[in-house]
Amino acid sequence: MANTKKMDYVLLGLLSHEPMTGYEMKKRLDTALRFFWGGSYGSIYPTLNQLEKEGKVTKENASENGREKISYSITEIGREVLCDWLKKSAEKDELRYETLLKLFFANEVGFDEALAHVERFEEKCKSELFVLNMLANSLTQCLDEDTHKYYYLTAKFGIQTYTAYLEWCTEARKLIKEWKTK
Repeated sequence: MANTKKMDYVLLGLLSHEPMTGYEMKKRLDTALRFFWGGSYGSIYPTLNQLEKEGKVTKENASENGREKISYSITEIGREVLCDWLKKSAEKDELRYETLLKLFFANEVGFDEALAHVERFEEKCKSELFVLNMLANSLTQCLDEDTHKYYYLTAKFGIQTYTAYLEWCTEARKLIKEWKTK
C-alpha cells in the first residue's frame, strides 16, 4: 500500500458526508482542506472515474438552472474501503515549504533576499492563522456533532502550527538582521 493514491480516500471522505459534484469537491479542497491537503481538477475527475469503475462511487446526472451537473455519492463498497484506510496508520506525514527550500540555499542571494522570504512567509502565516481562528471559533458552536469535533481538531492543529511558524519568523528575522550587520 506504499504507493496508494490518497486522492481516492480524500474524495471518498468528502462523499462520506454528502453527495457532491467534482466542482464542489474542488471547492472543499480549496477551503476546508487546504491547510493540509490539496488537489486539482486534473486529479479529481480521473479519480472519480476510476472510483466509479471500481464500484466505490455512483454518479447521477442532474440539471440545475439549465446546467448539466453530475453528482457523486459513496457506495457501501466505497465506505468500507474508506473505513479500512482510516483504521491504518498514516504512511507518511511530510512538511514541504518552498520558502524553507529557498532559505536553505539563500547563501547564493544574500541576507536581503533571505529576509524578504521570511517576511513574505510571515505575512502568509498571519493570514492563514486569522482564517484558522475564525474557523475554530465557528466550529465551537457545533461541537455537539461528531464530524465537527474532528474538523475542530484539525483547525486547532493549524492554529498551533501557524503560531509556531510566526515565532520562528520573529527569531529568523532577528538572526538574519544580526548576521547582516556582522
